[in-house]
Amino acid sequence: MAVGKGRMMPEAVDTPTAILVHAVAALRENPLDDISYRTLGDAVGVSERTVYRHFPTRSHLLEGVAGWIESTEFPMPPFVTVPEFMEASRARFRAFDAAPAFAFVCARAASISPTGEPEPTFFTRALVAMLATNHPSVNERDLRRVAASLRYFASAQFWARMRTGFEMSAPAIADAFDRAAAEVLKDIIVFTGTEVDGAPRRTPR
Repeated sequence: MAVGKGRMMPEAVDTPTAILVHAVAALRENPLDDISYRTLGDAVGVSERTVYRHFPTRSHLLEGVAGWIESTEFPMPPFVTVPEFMEASRARFRAFDAAPAFAFVCARAASISPTGEPEPTFFTRALVAMLATNHPSVNERDLRRVAASLRYFASAQFWARMRTGFEMSAPAIADAFDRAAAEVLKDIIVFTGTEVDGAPRRTPR
């Protein structure tokens, strides 16, 4: 079954996944708020009640759709070092600019998530691991504090605030991110003072 622009939905998928796949495909033509549960149920071949069972509220549907978009449209490139993380974030800002409607859905979900993510996400764990590997002398509390800040500045939520509040382009947002990340990392990173693309080059201690 074809979904979206050239994407194919696997023949055998669970019902929640099928609902999310169809919701994301419908987002290419309609705002999420205009996509009814009945429409999603008809597309998947289940009842409207079944859709509600998996996504009790619009907020749950929004969170599910955003998670699917993050993993399929905006996957974070792999990173091990701080410079690699910075470049991966720049790549995501370019991806957000290329698909702003999807990016705004992710940003909106981050603001009203009904679950609150009780467990650290893969992205958060990757950030903590990167910092711990490159800066083993930093205590865990500070690592988590820095990771949480970096995660926000690399997010669709930050991109959306810069895009709508200041009408910034992806390069300008990347520069703002670079400067914000530098401030967060100042206690564990030594700056050489060399300029790279308008931002300080960072050298780990």
